[in-house]
Amino acid sequence: MAQPQSGPPPTGAPAAVRNLRGACYASFAYDIGAAIDLDGAERRLTSAARERMQHRRRAPAHFAIQPAPIRTARAVEPIAIAQCVASPLADVVLYDFGAALVTFQIPLEGALERLLEVSDALYDNPALLVTARSALESILDTIRPAVSRPNISDLVEEYFIFQIETAEPPLTPESLLAEQREFVARVLRSERGRLSADEISDALAVRTSYRPDDLALIDYNAALLLDREAEDVRAVLEFANVELLEMRYLDRQLDAALNRATAGPWTGRLGRLHSTRTAMRRVAEMQMDAARLFEEVNNALKLLGDVYLARVYRLVSQRLHLAEWDASILRKLQALESIYQKISDRQATLRMELLEWIIIILIALSIAVSLIPGFTGH
Repeated sequence: MAQPQSGPPPTGAPAAVRNLRGACYASFAYDIGAAIDLDGAERRLTSAARERMQHRRRAPAHFAIQPAPIRTARAVEPIAIAQCVASPLADVVLYDFGAALVTFQIPLEGALERLLEVSDALYDNPALLVTARSALESILDTIRPAVSRPNISDLVEEYFIFQIETAEPPLTPESLLAEQREFVARVLRSERGRLSADEISDALAVRTSYRPDDLALIDYNAALLLDREAEDVRAVLEFANVELLEMRYLDRQLDAALNRATAGPWTGRLGRLHSTRTAMRRVAEMQMDAARLFEEVNNALKLLGDVYLARVYRLVSQRLHLAEWDASILRKLQALESIYQKISDRQATLRMELLEWIIIILIALSIAVSLIPGFTGH
């Protein structure tokens, strides 16, 4: 995201649109544990339901996030964002692979320039971050027995979705892209100042539509939806943000694992056999944890039956560079596998050395015994 510039409040929005209605959805993704027993968590939460992705296009029954995550809410103090106030309920979604998503809904109403004011205020907003973590800590305290290795990571991934439902005069995808290009790019990049033509083109490069009157503009830290009903598109964008968080978290865990693995003590001699076994067990556990999380995250979203949402997911995946994160994680998993194999080979070598020393000692003892007069009874 571009760094906000100091100066007066953001301006520059066209004055024509004065009656905009919609909302901004500010989402914060966290990792809260190795895994979540969703059935156990659901029993412990007083108000919770399985998340069923709603969509307006025809799609087969298997189109969903599997297993279905849990959606619940926590009452929070209302937070002022520019001239708007966030809802006093924080929406929380829990995923079985240990991720949680906290979302604040900020109603938007008024002139089009309100979008830029809110976007600017959302940049590294400390009040939202503190409130999101506090709401998550409250939920974790409640469901802790259902969470494997519970711990809220300090890593957080934020994403902002601006949804325009209605506007007067009406906004069309064509007018928005033709007349408001720089303004929309500044909203997506949370930028108070002017942008270059290249930056504008890049910010607006990823977009798609299902009907002539709707539009989804997807950037790496925010999206703008011109749509009356976009729950399904928002769900895909939010899941992609959760996936990015888990990829970043896993990548960091693998970096730490590789550092520990390469600093192991298995380069020593005979006395290091026990340490080598411990290192092998530790590397194997790291491999299994990383591979499990990687597979669960990548297999959770099933979009095969909805072509449009599959396209939305493909576009946001490209924008968030999920394929590059996947490739990086696979390389590190392979590196761990190589280290494990080297440790295994080292352990086999140490065993052989131990056996050779035992044989040498036994032979030496046998010779010594035969040379001692009267020891054998002759």
